[in-house]
Amino acid sequence: MRRRDFVTLLGGAAVWPLSAHAQQAMPIVGLLSSTSAAPHKPFVDAIFIGLRDKGFFVGQNIVVEARWADGRYEQLPRLANELARLPSKVIVAIAPPAAQAARAATPSIPIVFSAASDPVSLGLVPNLNQPGGNASGVNLMLFAMSGKRLDLLSKFVPKAGIIGLLVNPNNPSTVRSSKDAQDTAQALGKKVVVVEGGSEGDIDAAFNQLKQQKVEAISVEADPFLLARRNQIVAKAAQLSLPAIYPHREYVEAGGLVSYGTDMLDAYRQIGVYVGRILSGEQVGNLPVLQATKFEMLINLKTAKSLDLTIPPDVITLADQVIE
Repeated sequence: MRRRDFVTLLGGAAVWPLSAHAQQAMPIVGLLSSTSAAPHKPFVDAIFIGLRDKGFFVGQNIVVEARWADGRYEQLPRLANELARLPSKVIVAIAPPAAQAARAATPSIPIVFSAASDPVSLGLVPNLNQPGGNASGVNLMLFAMSGKRLDLLSKFVPKAGIIGLLVNPNNPSTVRSSKDAQDTAQALGKKVVVVEGGSEGDIDAAFNQLKQQKVEAISVEADPFLLARRNQIVAKAAQLSLPAIYPHREYVEAGGLVSYGTDMLDAYRQIGVYVGRILSGEQVGNLPVLQATKFEMLINLKTAKSLDLTIPPDVITLADQVIE
């Protein structure tokens, strides 16, 4: 999908570019992301569901234009400026780097963002309850669970003394998540080796580093680019026989061992609801930043068996879904 393409495929129905007259007659919703389209289709579909709940249907009374940076974060300012010049009525910014680029591109167009951690510390809003300005959105609480994921991983592999942490150095939330994970590891008596994966080649190099450091398990941090490379990451973990915990269910569905994190589809549906409310006339600055409240854990028992791991029954009972 080219970056200028319209967002497509909701419930199997394609949304094709409309005539210039039709586009002018309907408000444009811009969508900006640092990653690529295909891996985020379920989340985009969830946004559309939220829009539908507020009476907005793509191709009927709104037009959606998407810009995907395909992992090239340096492209975000240019893509954000394109959406601002259309002009978009609202811009949906997936992840903090996209939100920061959108805010730099326009001080007036409403922005609805997804943030993996505290939007105040990231400079996206001055206040959660009354954000003011032109931005609000959903805190996915992903990095708030970095320590929890490490703690869960220690239950799966209690003898692992050295645990790897794969992060994307281009993500501004990485510093906080790394600290939270290291604090938890210290409390558990574990050592953490932080490796960086900001590109496809970096991910391969990161796993080579983990092998050299004799890491015994790995936790993958939340990041849109890393999620888009989940098949590569899961395959590398399997190649090294590394038990791994992930922030999203998609990793486990791709063959990963276990995931624990936010129910992303519900969170992105809420983003769509916020966009619909803004299109209906509400001021974005009056909409409080929502905190994700639904979390889920998935376990892949087939992967556990391949790693010769026995999952404690009390951990299995906590899972929302078990893949056998």
